[in-house]
Amino acid sequence: MVILLMICTCTYVQSQTSLLDRNKTGVLGIFWKAARIGERLSPYVSLACICMGISLLMPAK
Repeated sequence: MVILLMICTCTYVQSQTSLLDRNKTGVLGIFWKAARIGERLSPYVSLACICMGISLLMPAK
């Protein structure tokens, strides 16, 4: 869940600002890579977000 939310957040930040373009290497490069994953695999990421939302709304048995 945390990784999926990080990918979605990084993709959103990348689309709004160019903040992540400066940090392509190093530790902060992880966020740039997450933004690239979100941009290139957006149908799969959105499907995973929908599945995560449904699983959170379903009561645990």
